[in-house]
Amino acid sequence: MIPLPQWRELRNREAVIELNEPPPLLVVEVVSESTKIVDYRAKRVEYNVLNIPEYWIVDPLTNKVTIFMLIEELYEPIEFVGSDRIQSQTFPELELTAEQVLTADN
Repeated sequence: MIPLPQWRELRNREAVIELNEPPPLLVVEVVSESTKIVDYRAKRVEYNVLNIPEYWIVDPLTNKVTIFMLIEELYEPIEFVGSDRIQSQTFPELELTAEQVLTADN
């Protein structure tokens, strides 16, 4: 999630956050067979450099949602499956389970 003015600027170009721009509050990656290595490894480093406070990996291949929270410059992962209620520091009022996130398009 990013502030509305930043979104307006991004909508007419590739959705890439530059180092001189404020970081989004939340990034969500959806894993596919072709992106799983990048999503689990490379993105962690990229998002750390950008100082993104929280990002999620929604992984339908393993039926889990992993939330990475930036704590003292390192990402700490928490995994959620099935009826586990998602716990987000950025959006503590969120009332979703891992299953609801994983089946949102069904």
